[in-house]
Formats: sequence, C-alpha cells, structure tokens
Amino acid sequence: MAMSSMDHFILIILSMAVAFIPRYIPLRIFATRQIPEWFNEWMKYVPVSLFTALVVKDVFMNSAKFTFVGFYNVAKILASLIVIAVAYRTRSMGLSVVLGLIAVALLSLVVTV
Repeated sequence: MAMSSMDHFILIILSMAVAFIPRYIPLRIFATRQIPEWFNEWMKYVPVSLFTALVVKDVFMNSAKFTFVGFYNVAKILASLIVIAVAYRTRSMGLSVVLGLIAVALLSLVVTV
C-alpha cells in the first residue's frame, strides 16, 4: 500500500517531535536549576564512551551477520591504536576521526580489512 502525501507529512512531524522532545525537556528542567558538580563530572565520560562503543563494534563485529570476528580486521585494529594515541595526545575528536579514516584507508592497502 502506497503512502499518501499526508502520511509523509505526519511521519515528518512525528520524527521531528521524537528528535526534539528529548532535547527540549532537559533544557527546560535545567535552565533554572544549578546542575550538580557530580553530574558535570560524569558527563565528561559520555563522548568517550559513545566513541568507544562505535569503534569497538566496527572493529570487532561483522555488521552483516552480527558475529564477533576477533582479530581478523588487522587494519582497523592498527588504525584504532593510532586513533587512541592521537586522541590521547591531542584531545581532538575531529583530528582523531580524520587520522583514523586515513589510517584505515592506507592500512587496508596492505593488510586485511
């Protein structure tokens, strides 16, 4: 069954609400309150943990079959080590990502991806 223009419009509006509400509610709650120091300390680890989860999943999992591949992706493992060193040294997420992509591209020319 084909979707009508109104169905597309409703889908867009609902998608907007789902994306907007989780951002708006905390903003409204904490706009007038002091955020506890322990919460700020805890939030410093969120970007690192998200980045790590994405990288580890890509390096050690086969996305098509959802299976563990171990140390088969040598290029990605080596690139991950390069990214860890760059991220630790520079504290720059952008530079780490760019150098990681370059490292995977270059390493995939010589070892298994």
